[in-house]
Amino acid sequence: MSTERVNPPDLSPPTGFSHAVVATGSRFVFLAGQTALDADGKVVGETLPEQFEQALTNLLAALAAAGGTPADLARVTVYATDVAGYRDQAARLGRIWGRLAGRDYPAMAVVEVVRLWDERAMVELDGFAVLP
Repeated sequence: MSTERVNPPDLSPPTGFSHAVVATGSRFVFLAGQTALDADGKVVGETLPEQFEQALTNLLAALAAAGGTPADLARVTVYATDVAGYRDQAARLGRIWGRLAGRDYPAMAVVEVVRLWDERAMVELDGFAVLP
């Protein structure tokens, strides 16, 4: 991938940033938020680990359909309705991640939310990937 910084002369001179950056040679895949929905649109799983596994499976399925692999993930954000519960299950969730996505970890953040779109969902994952 190569990048070109673009700073048009009719804009104020940038200080510590570029007005635009053009990236070539790569494809960006923006992955919509995925919860534990099955193919029928129903939330599956009664526990956080069960829902996390389904949500991650869904995210990786969308990525694969776009031509990517888990190693291509650049960023994943986890939205959880109970961060304390998420932290309590961190080791188990990490094992699920390792089994499904391997050890190529993207930049990640976990954000607590009051609720998700489907009120039965406990966790949602979104992100983006960079493909060669």
